[in-house]
Amino acid sequence: MRLNICAVGRLRAGPERALVDDYLTRFDRTGRGLGLGPASVTEVEDRKGGGMAAEADLLRRAVPKGAKLAVLDERGKRLTSPQFAELLADWRDQGVPDAAIAIGGADGLDPSLRAQADIAVSLGAMVWPHMLVRVMLAEQLYRAAAILAGTPYHRA
Repeated sequence: MRLNICAVGRLRAGPERALVDDYLTRFDRTGRGLGLGPASVTEVEDRKGGGMAAEADLLRRAVPKGAKLAVLDERGKRLTSPQFAELLADWRDQGVPDAAIAIGGADGLDPSLRAQADIAVSLGAMVWPHMLVRVMLAEQLYRAAAILAGTPYHRA
């Protein structure tokens, strides 16, 4: 199952991009034998100033047809790392070819996109800068693959 991170905004070169790249490389290596990956990042920008609705349209276009869609939202379901791994494994086991995880812009996600998602997931009650959300998501993808592979990375 291919993983697509669809995010509003551009992540410039720097430590955050290096971390995202590192964790997604680890995810790809660990997930390959598990039927997970590769992971890719699609960045979208609303250059016309259309707000959340325009961002939602751009994100929808970035999601592969037929993909399961998870959105990151502070009001979403709080999953443990093993529960997140189980979610990905369940989608994979259902034969889902693609899964997409959407990260909204500075104002969040348009309600219509949240309503369309298969699941809304929260990384916690706090609001995080989008560049750090990408790092945390990439790490959780790697952690999920490590959990499913039975490696000692996750020690909870």
